[in-house]
Amino acid sequence: MAVAAPISPEHIAIVKATAPVLKEHGVAITTLFYKNMIAAHPELKNIFSMSNQTSGAQPRALAAAVFAYATYVDDLGQLKALVERIAHKHESLNVQADQYPIVGKHLIEAVATVLGDACMPEIAEAWTAAYGALAEIFINREKQLYAAHENWQGWRRFKIQRKEPESSEITSFYLVPEDGEPLPSFLPGQYISLQVFVPQMGHMQPRQYSLSDAPRSDYYRISVKREKGKEPNIPGLISNLLHEKYNEGDVLELTAPAGEFFVDPKEDESKPIALISAGVGLTPMLSILNSTVNSGSRRRISWIHGVHSTEVRAFSNHIRDTCAKDVNNNINATFFVTSPQQKDVQGVDYHFAGRMDLGKVDPKANLFLDDARAEYFICGPYAFMKDMEKYLVGAGVNPERIHLEVFGTGDQ
Repeated sequence: MAVAAPISPEHIAIVKATAPVLKEHGVAITTLFYKNMIAAHPELKNIFSMSNQTSGAQPRALAAAVFAYATYVDDLGQLKALVERIAHKHESLNVQADQYPIVGKHLIEAVATVLGDACMPEIAEAWTAAYGALAEIFINREKQLYAAHENWQGWRRFKIQRKEPESSEITSFYLVPEDGEPLPSFLPGQYISLQVFVPQMGHMQPRQYSLSDAPRSDYYRISVKREKGKEPNIPGLISNLLHEKYNEGDVLELTAPAGEFFVDPKEDESKPIALISAGVGLTPMLSILNSTVNSGSRRRISWIHGVHSTEVRAFSNHIRDTCAKDVNNNINATFFVTSPQQKDVQGVDYHFAGRMDLGKVDPKANLFLDDARAEYFICGPYAFMKDMEKYLVGAGVNPERIHLEVFGTGDQ
């Protein structure tokens, strides 16, 4: 993790002492913070998901992050994974160093407003110092991430070369760079950010989508689920725009691939990997599977995937064909279907009916529980991922070998 100038012991003591206060009033502080900052700097609407602002997800996520920082301000190693995830997200949104003072100003002002007389000068001073140190950590790490894509800074124009339905809910978009220059590689499992203009808002809105194929120099592929939205009668804004309004030949703007959820192709191929996904959470797993196969690796892969029905499931034929073509029998796939239809044949269209239950699969062949080197990659709804993680830890898997792809704000 990138380092920053140390905070004084006095400031550390004050920050830690005020952590409970931040926990109690954190959402009020961060809600006011976002309201005031975006009012003063409306250009930031192009960076933040306004849907997450409206739902309160973004303020809740920031409040949780601020509380975590206050708790571990004297042991920042505990925050390494969180910092890495946020830094990659910032890179994908093209966040710049000169935006951090804006955030700091409005955050400290929000703390002072919400706490009122309780925010004594020494508390404001300590939190200002603490924020400065945290900002320096992010700026330094993001500088490293940007340097890895020195030939691609900011938003780049891509044309939709092909738009292909994969299921009743999921559509793939094949994206080629408008400038015709070769695309940089990426690590299997990473994502891109794209931004589109939202007419009813009057500004751009970004979203992150996993790359759903192996790295290629000529195109990137994303596979997007038409989201119903978190609130009744409010469909997922960007996913529905992509499905309904964007067609072959249209232009999208992308940033370079980012993300800390990936399989390292250089890693020891004798270490097996288990891919555990639900719904559209299969997209980064496709990239991992295709990349492994294309590289000629003989790495053992077990993919366990769950869906509500076979109608909404995407890429099942591709997954089955990949397993069938594996002459070394190193790849296997297991499908859970919550509500199989009459036409679905068990053993062909699915293996288990009902919600995913890792207790039903073979602990060795499907979960590699007999191999202490196995790595586990989980992607799907947040509650699903935490349930799968809980099962694996209970089965004796070291949490450090379990990787979750936390999209959205991670505030659940």
